[in-house]
Amino acid sequence: MGFIKEPEGVDFVIQSKPLTAKKEKELSAFIAKRKLEIKKESKKGTYVQSSRPT
Repeated sequence: MGFIKEPEGVDFVIQSKPLTAKKEKELSAFIAKRKLEIKKESKKGTYVQSSRPT
């Protein structure tokens, strides 16, 4: 996604609607779930060498 340059003399104003308590909880739960999924995925591909001699 690129940077949008404001034309001279024009101001872009972005205002989001405030989240309801229910939506805020849903969003927090989703983010926590995704963080756990990403953490699990990153651990799958790691290789740990054993220190025991064979």
